[in-house]
Formats: sequence, C-alpha cells, structure tokens
Amino acid sequence: MRRASASIVFALAAWMSAFAAGCAAPGDPTPRHPLIPAPVADLAARQVGGETVLTFTLPTRSTDGEALAERPSVELYRAALAPGAAVNRKTSWELAYTVPPERVDAYVRNNRFEFHDPLAPATPGGTPGSPLAYKVRTRAVRARASDDSNMVMLRIYPAPMVPGDVRTEVTESAIAIRWSESGASAGATFAGYHVYRAKVESGQPGAAQDASATKFKSSPELLGTPASAEYQDLHFEFGETYVYTVRSVAVFGTDLVESADSVPASVTPRDVFPPAAPVGLEAAVVPATPQGVSYVELSWAISAEPDLAGYRVYRSGREDAAGERLNAELLPSPAFRDMSVMPGERYFYRVSAVDRSGNESPMSFAVPAQVP
Repeated sequence: MRRASASIVFALAAWMSAFAAGCAAPGDPTPRHPLIPAPVADLAARQVGGETVLTFTLPTRSTDGEALAERPSVELYRAALAPGAAVNRKTSWELAYTVPPERVDAYVRNNRFEFHDPLAPATPGGTPGSPLAYKVRTRAVRARASDDSNMVMLRIYPAPMVPGDVRTEVTESAIAIRWSESGASAGATFAGYHVYRAKVESGQPGAAQDASATKFKSSPELLGTPASAEYQDLHFEFGETYVYTVRSVAVFGTDLVESADSVPASVTPRDVFPPAAPVGLEAAVVPATPQGVSYVELSWAISAEPDLAGYRVYRSGREDAAGERLNAELLPSPAFRDMSVMPGERYFYRVSAVDRSGNESPMSFAVPAQVP
C-alpha cells in the first residue's frame, strides 16, 4: 500500500509539473487560437480602361474583436463567367494575386486597399459585356484565412479612346485644362469626360510625367464631368503643384466605362497677375497755420483685390512722370498725408496697389495739388 501511494503521489506531482510548464508565465499572455481577420465587407470593382480597379478597407481586427498586430496578407480571387451567367456553387474561382504583408502598404491609398487587375487583351468569353466576379480573403497566419468578402461582379467592355494632348493654361481666376477630343467604342454611347486632379507634395515642381515617381498629398479626385474637351478649375491655390488627368466615358446600356488615364499634365500656377489700378484718388491741400506747416491729404477707394497687401504713393512735379515713391512701407489703408511739400509748388500724385505676391498694379490717374 505504501508503494502504491508513493506511485500515485509521484504521478500526481509529475502531472502538475507538466501542467505548470505548459502555462504561460505571468505577464506573457499567448493567444489561445490563431487570429482570423474579420472578413472584408466593402469590396468594390470598376473597369478603368483595360483594368479592373478593386478597392476595399483592410481589416484591423479579428473575428473576435482583437486588434491585428500587423497588416494581413491579401488574396484576390477572380472568376470569368459566361455571358448572362451568375456565381453559384460550381463557379471556378482562380487565386489571381497574393499580396504579402510587407507589400500591402504599397497598395493603400486614403486608408483603402486599391489593386489594378489588368484585363486580358480579348474580352473574357469573347463577347463585350461578359462578366467577371471577384472576392477577397485576408490572412494573419498561414493556417487560417478569413471568410470570403462580399462578392462583386461587373461586365467588361472595350475601353473608350484615351484623350490626348492634355494641356493647361493659368489665368488669374482659373486653370484651364484642354485636350483632344476622343470617341466611344463600337456599340457604346459617348458620355463626355471625367477630369481628375491630384495635389503634389511640395518640392516637386513640374513633376508628373512619371506619376509613379511622384509623391501626392492625396489620391486623384474627380474634379468635373464636362461634355466637351475643356474644363475650368476655379478652386486652386497659387504655388501648389497639381496633376491633371482626363478619361473619356462611354455607356453600354446601363454600364458606364471610363478610358485609361490620359498622359498627366502638371502645372504650378504662379501669381504674376497685378491688381487693378486704384481709383477715386483725391488730393486736399491743408494750408499752413501758426501751429503747423502745409500738407497734402490723399485718399482713394479701397481696392477689391482679395490678396491685396497695400499701397504705394508717388509724387512728381510733372503730370507725365511717375516721380518718386513717398512711402517706404506699404500702406495698409487707402490714405496718406504728405508732410514734405514746399510752399508755392505744384505736385502730381499717383497711387498703385500691391498684392501679396509682390505684383504692383498700374498707377492711378494723376491728381494735382497746388500748395499755397
């Protein structure tokens, strides 16, 4: 009995030791099961030229709500369907692309994953309008992928012609974008153009011919949908660098298809446009008194320029000459008192406006002042 009891005690001690060794040390929790990313729920797809553009939001948490330690890998699945067919249990899905975790950030724009799937030279199925279907899985560990994302399906058509010769012209109030007209594909209705604009990070003036090497502040945004080959961008800032691309648009039944991007056009608008000349200049001579000397009081209408920096005042002894500038610093308001006049002299005054870029307006009309 003593030997049996000793054996039982020994076995119990060994089991407890093994159990203790298998438990995580305090402060070092380990997951009890592999983290499975929550399934993607907002997969979207559209045709742009000869590509399908897929976008979705990457999961950041597991199905249990735990935060993922790093970006998951991405698996993109594609299925080519016969015209009029729909996805079912017999659909043959192809794993088209796998993006490893260390490469995922290269495809993230504005917090969304964006992937361009080049289409085959011939329309799948050989018929315009043949459908393609896509779905996505993500994977945080090799052993287990997420559930399928929502499935998206689109019909593929011959892409419209790409607009050519995109060029820009800067005016004081707009950047004009113009391009060569293009047409729709056979069997489609031409539906105008889409103009896109992206803002470039500072320090890259003139960038854009190689868009892949350009650092953008944000992804290109749809700026306008003109029907003709011209667009006026009224919302811009001088000194910023912009990149414009244009796509032509075709409609096949109820489906809208964009062409590929045009060659980008880059421009950094500079403010080289002077303000308008001030108007309403008046000169009033204040005679000398026992307490003070004579002086000339000038006033004029406030300039309506939104980027006005101030005014300059000029004086001359001749009506046909600008003369000398009287104020070293710009005047913030439309008034000036000339205390340096001489008795018996006749002067001619002019004023100009200056904007924040240093552009000076033409001078106002000359106004005379006769000092007693």
